[in-house]
Amino acid sequence: MADCLLKVEDLSVSVEDKEILKGINLEVKSGETHVIMGPNGAGKSTLGLAIMGNPKYAVTKGKISLEGEDITEEPANERAKKGLFLSFQAPIEVPGITLSEFLRNALQQRSEKRVKFWDFKKEVEENMNLLNMDEKYLQRDLNVGFSGGEKKKAEVLQLLTLKPKLAILDETDSGLDVDAVKTVSKGISEYMKKHGGSLIIITHNTSILESLSVDKTHVLVKGKIEADGDGTLVKEILESGFSRFDEN
Repeated sequence: MADCLLKVEDLSVSVEDKEILKGINLEVKSGETHVIMGPNGAGKSTLGLAIMGNPKYAVTKGKISLEGEDITEEPANERAKKGLFLSFQAPIEVPGITLSEFLRNALQQRSEKRVKFWDFKKEVEENMNLLNMDEKYLQRDLNVGFSGGEKKKAEVLQLLTLKPKLAILDETDSGLDVDAVKTVSKGISEYMKKHGGSLIIITHNTSILESLSVDKTHVLVKGKIEADGDGTLVKEILESGFSRFDEN
């Protein structure tokens, strides 16, 4: 049995005094891929942001543990150092810091040691080649003027560079064309293969799952997990939708 990596116990979360999540229980073991699906407004992104420690999302009840350590009160930067990673639906632009500077600084914060430039450069260029990214993007300000597809590739580049223990991918496939989805999926598969991390994938577009082996699927409706299953549950949802889970 794989070791428990992330454990979410009876988690309730509010935003501006409005309760969004209501008693979520979730357990992710090392090397597993979990998929979170549900209708719009169900609380899927809120779950990812709460696990990552975004201060806007107030935990009103419950507990979040990483490798047995309670991180419920830890700030996001400390969670990142411990091995959590979150990609965003709409990555923001950051003028004044290049993609290269951002990656190297993030890696040094994650490893808490100096990163040798040439080792860093070699690895990043190999990862960019895997993602069909032009190396010129390294010298451009982070996400500034990037297309939607290039922003998502830059997120996966961060994933491959930082090698987190657990990556939460929030609709990383959103807005991508077929070729871009394949490229991003290839990068995610490489992360799993080379680094043996765990994944929580929040998605509507199941094409990103085609190259991955899904261990568990969770259906989130109105802030509650209404169903759990294996990878076959994804197919059932595609065929019948979420209506049968939303009867209350």
